[in-house]
Amino acid sequence: MPEALLTVLGIGLIIVFLIFGVIVLTFFKLYIQAWLSGAHVSMLSLVAMRLRKVNPNIIVESRINAVKAGLRISTDELEAHYLAGGNVVRVVQALIAANKANIELSFQRATAIDLAGRDILDAVQTSVNPKVIDCPDPRQGQSTVAAVAMDGIQLKAKARVTVRTNIKSLVGGATEETIIARVGEGIVTTIGSSPTHKQVLENPDRISKVVLQRGLDAGTAFEILSIDIADVDVGENIGAQLQIKQAEADKQIAQARAEERRAMALAREQEMRAQVVEMRARVVEAEAEVPKAMADAFRSGNMGIMDYYRMKNVVADTSMRESISRTEGRPDEDPSGPRV
Repeated sequence: MPEALLTVLGIGLIIVFLIFGVIVLTFFKLYIQAWLSGAHVSMLSLVAMRLRKVNPNIIVESRINAVKAGLRISTDELEAHYLAGGNVVRVVQALIAANKANIELSFQRATAIDLAGRDILDAVQTSVNPKVIDCPDPRQGQSTVAAVAMDGIQLKAKARVTVRTNIKSLVGGATEETIIARVGEGIVTTIGSSPTHKQVLENPDRISKVVLQRGLDAGTAFEILSIDIADVDVGENIGAQLQIKQAEADKQIAQARAEERRAMALAREQEMRAQVVEMRARVVEAEAEVPKAMADAFRSGNMGIMDYYRMKNVVADTSMRESISRTEGRPDEDPSGPRV
């Protein structure tokens, strides 16, 4: 019985030694590397990293770089950021770059910026080495910002904005698109408020001064250092085009009103013709009453046969006079009559 127990204990010790040997062989290089670099990491911590599914190579190498740069960052802080899904390598590199450039940047702020989706290393590099932003962005398909001066002449401007990252407002601050939009708005406002386009062409830096005074970097992740007008070109005469279109519109309105008056005149003419026809009908109706009146006069004795013949003679004489007057009124006819 004791021999069996000793055998089991021996096998257990062998297994333990094998496991210890595997652990030592696996993490010995990292352990020695950290120890020699002055960034000591215990063997137990390395094993715990593996159990927590943390890559010990990334943690150890990042801690070594931080220690060599004079930064005090514990392995627990690096592991916590790794488990949160952050980029440990970029954060440590950003902290080292900020430390060398005398930029105030804590580990907590750096990890917060990294977890917010911003490239912390690029932000630090931009703080040290400002970058230039084109306005408008050529990637959006526009090469110039078009605006119209008060005299109606269109100007096309292109600006280059020099910015550097503001670390303190990087989390929650607006991006480059906001800077481009605000600068473009400032250019349009400045050109639009100019009395003539010649003033803008003579003094293009006026645009830069006015735009810089507006504080366009408020609420953004950048600090605007300068705004330079790279190019100003003269575009179309928008004022003349608008006047032409307005004149064409006025012409169409006048034509429409004239057509309306013409239609009203035609309608009035038709009404007058209808009234003429109506009056002729009344005349015909009245003439139809004459024979009736004459018959009544004969029956009542108020009119005799001689009176009737005198009336007919007067009518015939009147008709003859009218015929003669119409003949004399023609210039192409001889009043003496036709020659035989």
